[in-house]
Amino acid sequence: MRCVVLILPLLLLACGPQQPDSFLGVEEEYWKLWLQANPSIATGAGVHDYDAMLEDYSAAAIQAREAELARTLDRLQRLRGMTAGEVLDGEIIRAAIRAELLETQEVQSWKRNPMMYVGTPGGAIDGLMKRDFAPKGKRLEAVVSRLVEVPKMVASMKANVSNPPREFTDLAIRMASGSVGFYKESVAVWAKDAAGGDPRLLGWFGKANAEAIAAMEDAAKWLKADLLPRSKGSFAIGAELFAKKLKYEEMVDTSLDRLLAIGEANLAKDYKAFVETARLISPKKTPAQVMADISNDHPTEADLIPATRRTLAGIRQFLVDKKIIDLPNELFPKVEETPPYARSGSFASMDTPGAYETKATEAFYYVTPPEKEWDAKHKEEHLRLYNKPVMDIITVHEVFPGHFTQFIFANQFPTKTRKLYSSSSNAEGWAHYAEQMMVEEGFGNRDPKLKLAQLSEALLRDCRYVVGIKLHTQGMTVPDGAKVFVENGFQEPANAYEEARRGAYNPTYLYYTLGKLQVYKLREDYRKAKGTAFNLGRFHADFVKQGAIPIKLIRRILLGAEGASL
Repeated sequence: MRCVVLILPLLLLACGPQQPDSFLGVEEEYWKLWLQANPSIATGAGVHDYDAMLEDYSAAAIQAREAELARTLDRLQRLRGMTAGEVLDGEIIRAAIRAELLETQEVQSWKRNPMMYVGTPGGAIDGLMKRDFAPKGKRLEAVVSRLVEVPKMVASMKANVSNPPREFTDLAIRMASGSVGFYKESVAVWAKDAAGGDPRLLGWFGKANAEAIAAMEDAAKWLKADLLPRSKGSFAIGAELFAKKLKYEEMVDTSLDRLLAIGEANLAKDYKAFVETARLISPKKTPAQVMADISNDHPTEADLIPATRRTLAGIRQFLVDKKIIDLPNELFPKVEETPPYARSGSFASMDTPGAYETKATEAFYYVTPPEKEWDAKHKEEHLRLYNKPVMDIITVHEVFPGHFTQFIFANQFPTKTRKLYSSSSNAEGWAHYAEQMMVEEGFGNRDPKLKLAQLSEALLRDCRYVVGIKLHTQGMTVPDGAKVFVENGFQEPANAYEEARRGAYNPTYLYYTLGKLQVYKLREDYRKAKGTAFNLGRFHADFVKQGAIPIKLIRRILLGAEGASL
Protein backbone atom coordinates (compact mmCIF):
# COMPACT_ATOMS: atom_id res chain seq x y z
CA MET A 1 0.00 0.00 0.00
CA ARG A 2 2.85 2.38 0.83
CA CYS A 3 4.39 1.71 -2.60
CA VAL A 4 1.10 2.55 -4.30
CA VAL A 5 0.84 5.81 -2.32
CA LEU A 6 4.37 6.80 -3.33
CA ILE A 7 3.98 5.86 -6.99
CA LEU A 8 0.57 7.47 -7.51
CA PRO A 9 1.85 11.09 -7.40
CA LEU A 10 4.55 10.17 -9.92
CA LEU A 11 1.94 8.68 -12.24
CA LEU A 12 -0.22 11.77 -11.88
CA LEU A 13 2.81 13.93 -12.66
CA ALA A 14 3.67 11.85 -15.71
CA CYS A 15 0.11 12.01 -17.02
CA GLY A 16 -0.40 15.68 -16.19
CA PRO A 17 0.22 18.75 -18.36
CA GLN A 18 3.51 18.57 -20.27
CA GLN A 19 5.93 21.43 -20.70
CA PRO A 20 5.31 22.99 -24.15
CA ASP A 21 7.96 22.60 -26.82
CA SER A 22 10.31 25.50 -27.45
CA PHE A 23 11.43 26.28 -30.97
CA LEU A 24 15.09 25.93 -29.97
CA GLY A 25 14.35 22.45 -28.61
CA VAL A 26 12.64 21.37 -31.83
CA GLU A 27 15.39 22.95 -33.95
CA GLU A 28 18.13 21.20 -31.97
CA GLU A 29 16.41 17.83 -32.21
CA TYR A 30 15.70 18.19 -35.93
CA TRP A 31 19.29 18.99 -36.87
CA LYS A 32 20.68 16.34 -34.54
CA LEU A 33 18.60 13.65 -36.26
CA TRP A 34 19.33 15.11 -39.69
CA LEU A 35 23.08 15.00 -39.11
CA GLN A 36 22.80 11.48 -37.75
CA ALA A 37 20.92 10.41 -40.89
CA ASN A 38 23.53 12.15 -43.09
CA PRO A 39 26.84 11.44 -41.36
CA SER A 40 29.06 12.25 -44.33
CA ILE A 41 27.38 15.66 -44.62
CA ALA A 42 27.86 16.07 -40.86
CA THR A 43 31.59 15.51 -41.33
CA GLY A 44 31.67 18.18 -44.01
CA ALA A 45 29.68 20.54 -41.81
CA GLY A 46 32.29 20.21 -39.07
CA VAL A 47 30.13 18.11 -36.74
CA HIS A 48 32.27 15.06 -35.96
CA ASP A 49 29.97 13.07 -33.70
CA TYR A 50 29.06 10.77 -36.60
CA ASP A 51 32.41 10.32 -38.34
CA ALA A 52 32.36 6.54 -37.80
CA MET A 53 28.94 6.19 -39.47
CA LEU A 54 27.90 5.86 -43.10
CA GLU A 55 24.50 6.74 -44.51
CA ASP A 56 21.97 3.90 -44.21
CA TYR A 57 19.81 3.63 -47.32
CA SER A 58 18.06 0.42 -46.37
CA ALA A 59 14.29 0.42 -46.70
CA ALA A 60 13.92 0.04 -42.93
CA ALA A 61 16.13 3.08 -42.24
CA ILE A 62 14.25 5.21 -44.76
CA GLN A 63 10.92 4.20 -43.22
CA ALA A 64 12.19 5.05 -39.72
CA ARG A 65 13.44 8.41 -40.96
CA GLU A 66 10.01 9.21 -42.44
CA ALA A 67 8.44 8.56 -39.03
CA GLU A 68 10.98 10.90 -37.36
CA LEU A 69 10.19 13.64 -39.85
CA ALA A 70 6.44 13.29 -39.35
CA ARG A 71 6.89 13.65 -35.57
CA THR A 72 9.05 16.76 -35.97
CA LEU A 73 6.59 18.31 -38.40
CA ASP A 74 3.81 17.75 -35.87
CA ARG A 75 5.87 19.38 -33.11
CA LEU A 76 6.60 22.39 -35.32
CA GLN A 77 2.96 22.88 -36.15
CA ARG A 78 2.05 23.03 -32.45
CA LEU A 79 4.56 25.75 -31.55
CA ARG A 80 3.28 29.13 -30.41
CA GLY A 81 4.84 32.40 -29.32
CA MET A 82 7.90 32.28 -31.59
CA THR A 83 10.07 35.30 -32.40
CA ALA A 84 10.26 36.59 -35.97
CA GLY A 85 13.62 34.86 -36.44
CA GLU A 86 12.24 31.58 -35.11
CA VAL A 87 9.23 31.83 -37.41
CA LEU A 88 11.61 32.23 -40.36
CA ASP A 89 13.83 29.32 -39.32
CA GLY A 90 10.72 27.25 -38.63
CA GLU A 91 9.58 27.84 -42.20
CA ILE A 92 12.95 26.59 -43.43
CA ILE A 93 12.81 23.40 -41.35
CA ARG A 94 9.19 22.74 -42.29
CA ALA A 95 10.01 23.09 -46.00
CA ALA A 96 13.11 20.88 -45.61
CA ILE A 97 11.02 18.14 -43.97
CA ARG A 98 8.41 18.27 -46.71
CA ALA A 99 11.14 18.20 -49.37
CA GLU A 100 12.72 15.11 -47.80
CA LEU A 101 9.38 13.32 -47.45
CA LEU A 102 8.56 14.20 -51.06
CA GLU A 103 11.88 12.69 -52.10
CA THR A 104 11.52 9.42 -50.19
CA GLN A 105 7.79 8.87 -50.60
CA GLU A 106 6.95 10.23 -54.07
CA VAL A 107 10.08 10.87 -56.16
CA GLN A 108 11.67 7.75 -54.61
CA SER A 109 15.22 8.15 -55.89
CA TRP A 110 16.25 5.44 -53.41
CA LYS A 111 14.27 3.00 -55.58
CA ARG A 112 15.18 4.56 -58.94
CA ASN A 113 18.76 5.81 -58.78
CA PRO A 114 21.78 3.55 -58.12
CA MET A 115 24.13 6.54 -58.24
CA MET A 116 23.43 7.51 -54.62
CA TYR A 117 24.57 4.07 -53.42
CA VAL A 118 27.89 3.93 -55.29
CA GLY A 119 28.73 7.63 -54.89
CA THR A 120 28.03 8.18 -51.21
CA PRO A 121 30.76 5.94 -49.71
CA GLY A 122 33.56 7.56 -51.70
CA GLY A 123 32.49 11.04 -50.64
CA ALA A 124 32.11 9.94 -47.01
CA ILE A 125 35.63 8.51 -46.91
CA ASP A 126 37.24 11.35 -48.84
CA GLY A 127 35.69 13.80 -46.37
CA LEU A 128 37.62 12.12 -43.56
CA MET A 129 40.90 11.98 -45.46
CA LYS A 130 41.24 15.42 -46.97
CA ARG A 131 40.69 17.67 -43.95
CA ASP A 132 43.02 17.61 -40.96
CA PHE A 133 40.37 18.08 -38.25
CA ALA A 134 41.80 15.29 -36.04
CA PRO A 135 44.99 13.17 -35.84
CA LYS A 136 45.37 10.94 -38.87
CA GLY A 137 45.20 7.77 -36.81
CA LYS A 138 41.84 8.74 -35.39
CA ARG A 139 40.53 9.67 -38.80
CA LEU A 140 41.80 6.35 -40.17
CA GLU A 141 39.73 4.54 -37.56
CA ALA A 142 36.66 6.44 -38.82
CA VAL A 143 37.60 5.60 -42.43
CA VAL A 144 37.72 1.92 -41.51
CA SER A 145 34.32 2.15 -39.81
CA ARG A 146 32.85 3.63 -42.97
CA LEU A 147 34.59 1.11 -45.22
CA VAL A 148 33.02 -1.69 -43.20
CA GLU A 149 29.60 -0.33 -44.17
CA VAL A 150 30.25 -0.32 -47.95
CA PRO A 151 29.08 -3.93 -48.52
CA LYS A 152 25.84 -3.07 -46.69
CA MET A 153 25.38 -0.05 -48.96
CA VAL A 154 25.80 -2.22 -52.05
CA ALA A 155 23.37 -4.77 -50.62
CA SER A 156 20.81 -1.99 -50.07
CA MET A 157 21.21 -0.93 -53.70
CA LYS A 158 20.53 -4.45 -54.94
CA ALA A 159 17.52 -4.77 -52.65
CA ASN A 160 15.99 -1.37 -53.37
CA VAL A 161 16.70 -0.42 -56.99
CA SER A 162 14.66 -1.89 -59.79
CA ASN A 163 13.90 -0.65 -63.30
CA PRO A 164 15.79 2.65 -63.10
CA PRO A 165 16.28 4.90 -66.13
CA ARG A 166 19.19 3.70 -68.26
CA GLU A 167 20.83 7.12 -67.90
CA PHE A 168 21.15 6.61 -64.14
CA THR A 169 22.65 3.14 -64.45
CA ASP A 170 25.18 4.27 -67.06
CA LEU A 171 26.48 6.95 -64.70
CA ALA A 172 26.43 4.61 -61.72
CA ILE A 173 28.68 2.19 -63.62
CA ARG A 174 31.17 5.00 -64.25
CA MET A 175 31.07 6.03 -60.59
CA ALA A 176 31.41 2.49 -59.23
CA SER A 177 34.31 1.68 -61.55
CA GLY A 178 36.07 4.93 -60.66
CA SER A 179 35.55 4.29 -56.96
CA VAL A 180 37.39 0.96 -57.17
CA GLY A 181 40.52 2.78 -58.30
CA PHE A 182 39.98 5.42 -55.61
CA TYR A 183 39.92 2.77 -52.84
CA LYS A 184 42.86 0.83 -54.29
CA GLU A 185 45.07 3.85 -54.84
CA SER A 186 44.19 7.10 -53.06
CA VAL A 187 42.65 5.57 -49.95
CA ALA A 188 45.32 2.88 -49.58
CA VAL A 189 48.20 5.36 -49.94
CA TRP A 190 46.65 7.75 -47.43
CA ALA A 191 45.92 4.95 -44.95
CA LYS A 192 49.51 3.68 -45.04
CA ASP A 193 50.72 7.13 -44.04
CA ALA A 194 47.92 7.66 -41.50
CA ALA A 195 48.60 4.35 -39.74
CA GLY A 196 52.02 5.65 -38.76
CA GLY A 197 53.56 2.17 -38.71
CA ASP A 198 50.84 0.71 -36.45
CA PRO A 199 50.48 -2.86 -37.82
CA ARG A 200 47.20 -3.46 -35.97
CA LEU A 201 45.54 -0.37 -37.46
CA LEU A 202 46.95 -1.02 -40.91
CA GLY A 203 45.78 -4.63 -40.78
CA TRP A 204 42.30 -3.55 -39.72
CA PHE A 205 42.23 -1.08 -42.62
CA GLY A 206 43.54 -3.64 -45.12
CA LYS A 207 40.74 -6.09 -44.36
CA ALA A 208 38.00 -3.44 -44.47
CA ASN A 209 39.35 -1.84 -47.65
CA ALA A 210 39.65 -5.18 -49.42
CA GLU A 211 36.02 -5.94 -48.57
CA ALA A 212 34.91 -2.50 -49.72
CA ILE A 213 36.82 -2.91 -53.00
CA ALA A 214 35.26 -6.32 -53.54
CA ALA A 215 31.81 -4.89 -52.82
CA MET A 216 32.29 -2.00 -55.26
CA GLU A 217 33.69 -4.34 -57.93
CA ASP A 218 30.65 -6.51 -57.39
CA ALA A 219 28.45 -3.42 -57.63
CA ALA A 220 30.00 -2.44 -60.99
CA LYS A 221 29.56 -5.98 -62.28
CA TRP A 222 25.95 -6.16 -61.07
CA LEU A 223 25.16 -2.76 -62.58
CA LYS A 224 26.52 -3.83 -65.97
CA ALA A 225 25.31 -7.41 -66.17
CA ASP A 226 22.09 -7.34 -64.15
CA LEU A 227 20.63 -3.86 -63.71
CA LEU A 228 21.57 -2.26 -67.05
CA PRO A 229 19.59 -4.72 -69.23
CA ARG A 230 16.48 -4.04 -67.14
CA SER A 231 17.03 -0.28 -66.80
CA LYS A 232 13.97 0.77 -68.78
CA GLY A 233 12.31 3.20 -66.36
CA SER A 234 11.48 6.82 -67.08
CA PHE A 235 13.54 9.55 -65.45
CA ALA A 236 10.71 12.11 -65.76
CA ILE A 237 9.06 12.96 -62.44
CA GLY A 238 6.12 14.84 -63.95
CA ALA A 239 4.74 18.36 -63.55
CA GLU A 240 3.14 17.85 -60.14
CA LEU A 241 6.28 16.56 -58.42
CA PHE A 242 8.44 19.10 -60.25
CA ALA A 243 6.30 21.95 -58.90
CA LYS A 244 6.35 20.47 -55.39
CA LYS A 245 10.15 20.18 -55.45
CA LEU A 246 10.45 23.88 -56.33
CA LYS A 247 7.96 24.85 -53.64
CA TYR A 248 9.62 22.89 -50.85
CA GLU A 249 13.29 23.12 -51.86
CA GLU A 250 13.40 26.70 -53.20
CA MET A 251 10.18 28.27 -51.82
CA VAL A 252 9.21 29.15 -55.39
CA ASP A 253 5.53 28.62 -56.24
CA THR A 254 5.39 30.31 -59.64
CA SER A 255 3.41 28.22 -62.14
CA LEU A 256 5.46 25.99 -64.43
CA ASP A 257 3.99 27.66 -67.53
CA ARG A 258 5.19 31.05 -66.35
CA LEU A 259 8.55 29.67 -65.22
CA LEU A 260 9.13 28.12 -68.63
CA ALA A 261 8.15 31.36 -70.37
CA ILE A 262 10.62 33.29 -68.18
CA GLY A 263 13.36 30.77 -68.96
CA GLU A 264 12.76 30.77 -72.70
CA ALA A 265 12.71 34.57 -72.78
CA ASN A 266 15.99 34.73 -70.88
CA LEU A 267 17.53 32.14 -73.21
CA ALA A 268 16.46 34.21 -76.24
CA LYS A 269 17.86 37.41 -74.69
CA ASP A 270 21.22 35.86 -73.86
CA TYR A 271 21.39 34.14 -77.26
CA LYS A 272 20.91 37.49 -79.00
CA ALA A 273 23.59 39.11 -76.84
CA PHE A 274 25.94 36.20 -77.54
CA VAL A 275 25.48 36.61 -81.31
CA GLU A 276 26.05 40.38 -81.11
CA THR A 277 29.16 39.98 -78.94
CA ALA A 278 30.59 37.33 -81.27
CA ARG A 279 30.10 39.72 -84.18
CA LEU A 280 32.21 42.33 -82.37
CA ILE A 281 35.04 39.83 -82.07
CA SER A 282 34.92 38.50 -85.63
CA PRO A 283 32.23 39.90 -87.98
CA LYS A 284 32.89 37.35 -90.73
CA LYS A 285 32.49 34.23 -88.58
CA THR A 286 29.47 32.55 -87.07
CA PRO A 287 29.06 32.74 -83.29
CA ALA A 288 29.89 29.05 -83.04
CA GLN A 289 33.09 29.60 -85.02
CA VAL A 290 34.07 32.53 -82.80
CA MET A 291 33.51 30.45 -79.67
CA ALA A 292 35.42 27.60 -81.29
CA ASP A 293 38.35 29.92 -81.96
CA ILE A 294 38.37 30.99 -78.31
CA SER A 295 38.12 27.36 -77.21
CA ASN A 296 41.15 26.42 -79.31
CA ASP A 297 43.32 28.10 -76.69
CA HIS A 298 42.82 25.64 -73.85
CA PRO A 299 45.19 23.98 -71.37
CA THR A 300 46.61 20.55 -71.99
CA GLU A 301 45.51 17.65 -69.84
CA ALA A 302 48.70 18.03 -67.80
CA ASP A 303 48.29 21.81 -67.36
CA LEU A 304 44.59 21.82 -66.47
CA ILE A 305 45.10 22.13 -62.70
CA PRO A 306 48.02 24.63 -62.83
CA ALA A 307 46.09 26.77 -65.36
CA THR A 308 43.12 26.87 -63.00
CA ARG A 309 45.33 27.93 -60.08
CA ARG A 310 46.62 30.84 -62.13
CA THR A 311 43.16 32.41 -62.30
CA LEU A 312 42.71 32.99 -58.56
CA ALA A 313 44.83 35.94 -57.40
CA GLY A 314 43.84 38.44 -60.09
CA ILE A 315 40.13 37.83 -59.63
CA ARG A 316 40.35 38.31 -55.87
CA GLN A 317 42.26 41.55 -56.33
CA PHE A 318 39.49 42.86 -58.60
CA LEU A 319 36.98 42.35 -55.76
CA VAL A 320 39.15 44.40 -53.44
CA ASP A 321 39.92 47.17 -55.93
CA LYS A 322 36.31 47.63 -57.07
CA LYS A 323 34.77 47.14 -53.62
CA ILE A 324 32.54 44.36 -54.92
CA ILE A 325 32.32 42.84 -51.46
CA ASP A 326 34.38 43.28 -48.31
CA LEU A 327 36.07 39.89 -47.82
CA PRO A 328 36.48 38.92 -44.15
CA ASN A 329 39.84 37.15 -44.62
CA GLU A 330 42.57 36.32 -47.15
CA LEU A 331 41.90 32.60 -47.60
CA PHE A 332 42.31 30.78 -50.92
CA PRO A 333 41.03 27.30 -51.85
CA LYS A 334 43.19 24.37 -52.94
CA VAL A 335 42.80 23.44 -56.62
CA GLU A 336 42.57 19.67 -57.18
CA GLU A 337 41.19 17.11 -59.63
CA THR A 338 37.59 16.10 -59.02
CA PRO A 339 37.67 12.75 -57.15
CA PRO A 340 36.53 9.80 -59.31
CA TYR A 341 33.42 9.06 -57.22
CA ALA A 342 32.14 12.61 -57.87
CA ARG A 343 32.53 12.67 -61.67
CA SER A 344 28.86 12.49 -62.58
CA GLY A 345 28.74 15.27 -65.17
CA SER A 346 30.29 18.20 -63.27
CA PHE A 347 33.16 20.10 -64.91
CA ALA A 348 34.11 22.18 -61.87
CA SER A 349 32.90 22.46 -58.28
CA MET A 350 33.74 23.92 -54.88
CA ASP A 351 33.98 21.72 -51.78
CA THR A 352 34.11 23.81 -48.62
CA PRO A 353 34.00 22.81 -44.96
CA GLY A 354 30.85 23.63 -43.05
CA ALA A 355 30.16 26.45 -40.65
CA TYR A 356 30.93 24.25 -37.63
CA GLU A 357 34.42 23.20 -38.73
CA THR A 358 36.95 24.92 -36.50
CA LYS A 359 40.19 23.07 -37.26
CA ALA A 360 40.27 21.85 -40.86
CA THR A 361 39.27 24.86 -42.87
CA GLU A 362 40.65 23.69 -46.23
CA ALA A 363 38.39 24.31 -49.20
CA PHE A 364 38.83 22.44 -52.48
CA TYR A 365 38.24 23.88 -55.93
CA TYR A 366 37.70 20.77 -58.05
CA VAL A 367 38.21 20.61 -61.81
CA THR A 368 37.31 17.44 -63.71
CA PRO A 369 40.06 16.06 -65.96
CA PRO A 370 39.39 13.90 -69.02
CA GLU A 371 38.82 10.24 -68.20
CA LYS A 372 41.81 8.03 -69.03
CA GLU A 373 39.73 5.67 -71.19
CA TRP A 374 38.36 8.45 -73.43
CA ASP A 375 39.64 8.68 -77.00
CA ALA A 376 41.60 11.73 -78.15
CA LYS A 377 38.56 13.42 -79.71
CA HIS A 378 36.50 13.14 -76.51
CA LYS A 379 39.40 14.46 -74.41
CA GLU A 380 39.85 17.42 -76.76
CA GLU A 381 36.14 18.31 -76.62
CA HIS A 382 36.24 18.14 -72.83
CA LEU A 383 39.36 20.31 -72.48
CA ARG A 384 38.06 22.97 -74.85
CA LEU A 385 35.62 24.05 -72.14
CA TYR A 386 38.56 25.20 -70.02
CA ASN A 387 39.74 27.96 -72.37
CA LYS A 388 41.07 31.05 -70.58
CA PRO A 389 38.01 33.36 -70.72
CA VAL A 390 35.60 30.58 -69.71
CA MET A 391 37.97 29.42 -66.96
CA ASP A 392 38.03 32.96 -65.54
CA ILE A 393 34.22 32.98 -65.40
CA ILE A 394 34.13 29.51 -63.83
CA THR A 395 36.54 30.71 -61.13
CA VAL A 396 34.30 33.72 -60.49
CA HIS A 397 31.42 31.28 -60.00
CA GLU A 398 33.24 28.77 -57.84
CA VAL A 399 35.60 31.01 -55.87
CA PHE A 400 35.53 34.85 -55.96
CA PRO A 401 32.89 36.09 -55.29
CA GLY A 402 30.94 32.85 -55.73
CA HIS A 403 30.80 29.71 -53.61
CA PHE A 404 34.11 30.10 -51.79
CA THR A 405 33.12 33.62 -50.77
CA GLN A 406 29.84 32.26 -49.41
CA PHE A 407 31.90 29.85 -47.32
CA ILE A 408 34.19 32.47 -45.81
CA PHE A 409 31.11 34.35 -44.54
CA ALA A 410 29.74 31.20 -42.89
CA ASN A 411 30.76 32.15 -39.36
CA GLN A 412 28.44 35.16 -39.67
CA PHE A 413 25.35 33.06 -40.42
CA PRO A 414 23.11 33.88 -37.43
CA THR A 415 21.45 30.57 -36.41
CA LYS A 416 21.99 26.81 -36.50
CA THR A 417 19.36 26.41 -39.22
CA ARG A 418 20.99 29.05 -41.40
CA LYS A 419 24.40 27.47 -40.85
CA LEU A 420 23.27 23.99 -41.90
CA TYR A 421 20.56 24.58 -44.50
CA SER A 422 21.29 25.33 -48.16
CA SER A 423 18.88 26.34 -50.90
CA SER A 424 20.25 25.70 -54.40
CA SER A 425 18.58 28.76 -55.92
CA ASN A 426 20.47 30.85 -53.36
CA ALA A 427 23.83 29.05 -53.41
CA GLU A 428 23.97 28.53 -57.19
CA GLY A 429 21.90 31.58 -58.04
CA TRP A 430 24.34 33.82 -56.17
CA ALA A 431 27.35 32.27 -57.90
CA HIS A 432 25.72 32.59 -61.31
CA TYR A 433 24.69 36.17 -60.56
CA ALA A 434 28.35 36.86 -59.67
CA GLU A 435 29.47 35.96 -63.21
CA GLN A 436 27.27 38.55 -64.90
CA MET A 437 27.68 41.15 -62.17
CA MET A 438 31.49 40.98 -62.36
CA VAL A 439 31.50 41.60 -66.11
CA GLU A 440 29.03 44.46 -65.68
CA GLU A 441 31.37 45.98 -63.06
CA GLY A 442 34.31 45.94 -65.50
CA PHE A 443 36.08 42.63 -64.81
CA GLY A 444 38.31 41.77 -67.78
CA ASN A 445 38.65 45.39 -68.97
CA ARG A 446 35.55 45.07 -71.17
CA ASP A 447 37.21 42.37 -73.27
CA PRO A 448 34.46 41.03 -75.57
CA LYS A 449 35.96 37.55 -75.33
CA LEU A 450 35.33 37.53 -71.59
CA LYS A 451 31.82 38.88 -72.17
CA LEU A 452 31.27 36.08 -74.67
CA ALA A 453 32.53 33.57 -72.10
CA GLN A 454 30.12 34.98 -69.50
CA LEU A 455 27.26 34.73 -71.98
CA SER A 456 28.38 31.21 -72.85
CA GLU A 457 28.02 30.22 -69.18
CA ALA A 458 24.67 32.07 -69.01
CA LEU A 459 23.42 30.20 -72.07
CA LEU A 460 24.52 26.93 -70.49
CA ARG A 461 22.38 27.67 -67.40
CA ASP A 462 19.51 28.97 -69.55
CA CYS A 463 19.55 25.67 -71.44
CA ARG A 464 19.54 23.77 -68.16
CA TYR A 465 16.53 25.83 -67.09
CA VAL A 466 14.50 25.04 -70.22
CA VAL A 467 15.71 21.47 -70.71
CA GLY A 468 15.11 20.53 -67.07
CA ILE A 469 11.46 21.57 -67.23
CA LYS A 470 10.89 19.90 -70.60
CA LEU A 471 12.69 16.66 -69.69
CA HIS A 472 10.48 16.16 -66.68
CA THR A 473 7.17 17.69 -67.70
CA GLN A 474 6.94 17.63 -71.52
CA GLY A 475 8.45 14.31 -72.61
CA MET A 476 11.77 15.63 -73.92
CA THR A 477 14.48 12.96 -74.36
CA VAL A 478 18.11 13.30 -73.32
CA PRO A 479 19.32 13.37 -76.98
CA ASP A 480 16.77 16.09 -77.74
CA GLY A 481 17.97 17.98 -74.67
CA ALA A 482 21.55 17.66 -75.89
CA LYS A 483 20.52 19.33 -79.17
CA VAL A 484 19.27 22.34 -77.21
CA PHE A 485 22.68 22.68 -75.56
CA VAL A 486 24.46 22.41 -78.93
CA GLU A 487 22.17 24.70 -80.92
CA ASN A 488 21.28 27.29 -78.29
CA GLY A 489 24.17 26.99 -75.87
CA PHE A 490 27.04 26.43 -78.36
CA GLN A 491 28.23 23.43 -76.35
CA GLU A 492 30.50 20.72 -77.73
CA PRO A 493 28.45 17.55 -78.48
CA ALA A 494 30.08 15.43 -75.76
CA ASN A 495 29.57 18.13 -73.14
CA ALA A 496 26.01 18.79 -74.35
CA TYR A 497 25.07 15.16 -73.78
CA GLU A 498 26.57 15.19 -70.28
CA GLU A 499 24.61 18.34 -69.50
CA ALA A 500 21.30 16.95 -70.74
CA ARG A 501 21.84 13.67 -68.92
CA ARG A 502 22.48 15.58 -65.71
CA GLY A 503 19.01 17.04 -66.08
CA ALA A 504 17.59 13.53 -65.99
CA TYR A 505 18.74 12.97 -62.40
CA ASN A 506 18.83 16.62 -61.26
CA PRO A 507 15.35 17.79 -62.33
CA THR A 508 15.40 21.31 -60.92
CA TYR A 509 18.80 22.40 -62.16
CA LEU A 510 17.05 25.50 -63.42
CA TYR A 511 18.01 26.92 -60.01
CA TYR A 512 21.11 28.66 -61.43
CA THR A 513 19.20 31.05 -63.69
CA LEU A 514 16.15 31.07 -61.42
CA GLY A 515 18.28 32.18 -58.48
CA LYS A 516 20.22 34.73 -60.54
CA LEU A 517 17.01 36.39 -61.67
CA GLN A 518 15.75 36.48 -58.08
CA VAL A 519 18.99 38.12 -56.88
CA TYR A 520 18.77 40.79 -59.59
CA LYS A 521 15.12 41.49 -58.74
CA LEU A 522 15.95 41.72 -55.02
CA ARG A 523 18.92 43.99 -55.73
CA GLU A 524 16.77 46.37 -57.74
CA ASP A 525 14.08 46.49 -55.06
CA TYR A 526 16.78 46.98 -52.39
CA ARG A 527 18.27 49.83 -54.47
CA LYS A 528 14.89 51.55 -54.65
CA ALA A 529 14.34 51.13 -50.91
CA LYS A 530 17.78 52.55 -50.02
CA GLY A 531 17.76 55.37 -52.56
CA THR A 532 20.98 57.41 -52.51
CA ALA A 533 22.27 55.28 -49.61
CA PHE A 534 22.48 52.17 -51.81
CA ASN A 535 25.90 50.55 -51.83
CA LEU A 536 26.60 47.53 -54.02
CA GLY A 537 29.26 46.03 -51.75
CA ARG A 538 27.01 46.40 -48.72
CA PHE A 539 24.11 44.73 -50.54
CA HIS A 540 26.37 41.79 -51.46
CA ALA A 541 27.61 41.40 -47.88
CA ASP A 542 24.10 41.73 -46.43
CA PHE A 543 22.88 39.06 -48.84
CA VAL A 544 25.66 36.53 -48.32
CA LYS A 545 25.87 36.72 -44.54
CA GLN A 546 22.28 35.49 -44.13
CA GLY A 547 23.30 32.01 -45.25
CA ALA A 548 22.10 30.08 -48.31
CA ILE A 549 18.44 30.24 -47.36
CA PRO A 550 15.64 30.71 -49.92
CA ILE A 551 15.82 34.13 -51.53
CA LYS A 552 12.16 34.68 -50.65
CA LEU A 553 13.23 34.80 -46.99
CA ILE A 554 16.28 37.01 -47.60
CA ARG A 555 13.90 39.43 -49.27
CA ARG A 556 11.87 39.46 -46.04
CA ILE A 557 15.01 40.05 -43.94
CA LEU A 558 16.43 42.88 -46.08
CA LEU A 559 13.20 44.62 -47.07
CA GLY A 560 10.80 43.66 -44.29
CA ALA A 561 8.40 42.12 -46.79
CA GLU A 562 8.42 39.43 -49.45
CA GLY A 563 6.83 40.83 -52.61
CA ALA A 564 7.35 39.37 -56.08
CA SER A 565 10.67 37.57 -56.38
CA LEU A 566 10.62 37.24 -60.20
